[in-house]
Amino acid sequence: MEQIQKHNNKFSNWLKTSISARMLMVGFLTLILLIPLSFVDSLIRERSFRQNDVINEINGKWGQNVMVYGPILKLPYKTYKEITIYNKEKESYVTEIETIIKYAYIFPENLDTKVSADSKTLKRGNFESAVYTSDMKFSGNYIKPQLASKDIKDEDIVWDKASIIVKTSNLKGIKNEMFITLNNNKYTFETNFNNSKNNYLNELESSFIKKEDMPSEANKSFYFNMTFNGSQLIQIIPIGKTTTMTMTSNWPDPSFTGSFLPDDETKEITADGFKANWKVLHINRAFSQQHLNAIPNLSQFAFGTKFVVMVDEFQKSERSAKYGFLVIGLTFLVFFLIQTLSKINIHPFQYLMIGIALVMFYTLLVSISEHSNFLKAYLVAGISVVTLITLYSKSILKNIKFPLFIGASLTALYTFIYVIIQLEDYALLVGSIGLFIILAIVMFVSRKIDWHND
Repeated sequence: MEQIQKHNNKFSNWLKTSISARMLMVGFLTLILLIPLSFVDSLIRERSFRQNDVINEINGKWGQNVMVYGPILKLPYKTYKEITIYNKEKESYVTEIETIIKYAYIFPENLDTKVSADSKTLKRGNFESAVYTSDMKFSGNYIKPQLASKDIKDEDIVWDKASIIVKTSNLKGIKNEMFITLNNNKYTFETNFNNSKNNYLNELESSFIKKEDMPSEANKSFYFNMTFNGSQLIQIIPIGKTTTMTMTSNWPDPSFTGSFLPDDETKEITADGFKANWKVLHINRAFSQQHLNAIPNLSQFAFGTKFVVMVDEFQKSERSAKYGFLVIGLTFLVFFLIQTLSKINIHPFQYLMIGIALVMFYTLLVSISEHSNFLKAYLVAGISVVTLITLYSKSILKNIKFPLFIGASLTALYTFIYVIIQLEDYALLVGSIGLFIILAIVMFVSRKIDWHND
């Protein structure tokens, strides 16, 4: 029994006096604390998914993204097919000509779009989404279709059964009666049911166009407008041989998306909103002005504006949590160097309490940021944790000098991480330089430690 007690005392003294033992203990505790850090990551992802669900619900009730594809002239034409049938009276086969109606889809020669979007944010609980009410005015003209190149004769075109098609992603969000003015005559639209899983655009089709309003001989101009309740995104597809669009809005944080960007010379972005102009020529995109049998899916050529909610609290919290291992490791390193240089004994349980306090920073950050902005949440969580660890360190280290140093070090570390989170293009550069400086400081401080006296 006495021998076992001596062995235990020897092991306990080794833990207290051996630098290697303290290093192993600190490393082991750091790895253990990765477990609660992983739970923090899961919590952030869960709340982020919840945010997406709420945003989708808000957008579903107000109105989804807006994409407009049109107006497209739907032009029927006759094709002929020989069929052979058996005539019972003559007891012989007879050849007849069957007429089949097919459709050509003609894009306008010019398409000019003017968009005015009144934007705001809608909140539900702690989550918000960018929504808008947009007034979209379309004008342009059609020229006589050149279908002879597709072996379609003029006399086979059924001019009096033609119609206009407009496709959109947000049928629910339309807030005005839909009609198109063609050659000064108005034609109303009706909805065509879309059962295709591969095309999310819904279709509106006008009543039949009078023959005198068709571009059978001369160019015909058109005009129509659409008022939408939409969210996050406005786009059009540039189907005009020359397509222009002007967009104005009170939203201060636009992101111009799609295949074409606005002209830099005319683009204006201020705190009160933005104005942007686009011009797309037919040689800028890889599709023609005439299509047979079906309207092609040209969503890949769409362009427009995304209304960005700049403050994404969960994304910043997630980026912050990725530095959790670094914060815990460096904090433990500071305590380890103080313990080694000052010969003050720190129990493993005390290291564990400090580590748990550091993990609590992230749960505080996530929970507070749901009710406030990220900066306030970061300040509250950071000040709380730094103050807690500083006061706890005073009881461990028995003086005021080391706890103040620890508090200052943690403050500098959290400030450094906050700066990195705000940066995007220079985050890696600033982070690398900061870590290099930290390494240099550790090497300088630890140079006086006798690592061989173990």
